[in-house]
Amino acid sequence: MAEHQSSIEIEADPESVFDFLVTDEGMTAWMGQYAALDPRPGGDFAVNIAGYAIRGRYIEVDRPRRVAFTWGMAGSQALPPGASTVTFTLSPTATGTRVELSHTGLPDTEVAGHMRGWAHFLPRLAMVSTGTTLGTDDWQPV
Repeated sequence: MAEHQSSIEIEADPESVFDFLVTDEGMTAWMGQYAALDPRPGGDFAVNIAGYAIRGRYIEVDRPRRVAFTWGMAGSQALPPGASTVTFTLSPTATGTRVELSHTGLPDTEVAGHMRGWAHFLPRLAMVSTGTTLGTDDWQPV
């Protein structure tokens, strides 16, 4: 199993950024077309992204510092629901928030695609966190 880590600096406070990780409207503002989130340990994490039903459960919700949930694709044998873990760690900076992303438990065959996905979506998180309204996302995995 492999791990992907990346980070981004966002010119918004951690509380504002955190809401984009735990609310249906917040999540779909930067990633996915549908979300049904229950942000409490054991609560459902469900986001549809580019036709893929991402499913898991929240593991940790520590406002506004950290949120972690399991991640997988409904119907996938390579990465079934709950097979991997996504963790966002938010740290205040002089100009806003540093967001560190860790995606662990990825099968080697899934790493490159998820790296491309996170490289696309993290800048979108930064944009919506600073007040930019994004249009429909037409991202598709390669």
